[in-house]
Amino acid sequence: MTPLLAQRLIAVPFLLLGAWCLFLPGMVERLSLRPEHVRGDAVTLLLLGCFGAQAMLAGLFAFFSRFTRATFLVYAIALLPFFWFNYWFVFVVPLFSAWMLLDFGANVAMLILCVIGYRASPKADAAAED
Repeated sequence: MTPLLAQRLIAVPFLLLGAWCLFLPGMVERLSLRPEHVRGDAVTLLLLGCFGAQAMLAGLFAFFSRFTRATFLVYAIALLPFFWFNYWFVFVVPLFSAWMLLDFGANVAMLILCVIGYRASPKADAAAED
């Protein structure tokens, strides 16, 4: 797999899940939160839509930028707190439903793609950035 393909595949979860939040925020809220935490009000739907729009923006940047070896490394490190977030709000403070596994799976996929992209990127990129 080429680094460009890896980075474009990293963009896919942002674009798909972000679009879902942007265009169907009520469905996302009902499916992703446990029933006792669903509010369904205009503010919640607005915030989910904003979250989706920002995720899509991140996906567009990931798709159209050129990742270097360092970018893949930093991206992988930046993903790590999201695993704690998934764990915390599913098991410790159970706000999310089992649908949160979509987010967890996307994070795992992106982390694997970061490793693949890092390994496939030329080492010259790292030297050129210093």
